[in-house]
Amino acid sequence: MKNTIKVERAKLDISQTELAEQVGVSKQTIHSIETGRFVPSTVLSLKIARFFKTKVEDIFELEETD
Repeated sequence: MKNTIKVERAKLDISQTELAEQVGVSKQTIHSIETGRFVPSTVLSLKIARFFKTKVEDIFELEETD
């Protein structure tokens, strides 16, 4: 699954740690999501989208291999 979390963070100039604190996970979880090693739960995906004031599908996108 592709995502644009790193881009969204850059727009707001926030760190992985700051995003992690806002959505209630560890910095390592955010890093793993950004690098595609971890697919977040529906709840976490919704929290991330809500934080960025956008829709889940604007941040996460299925790839052909998913």
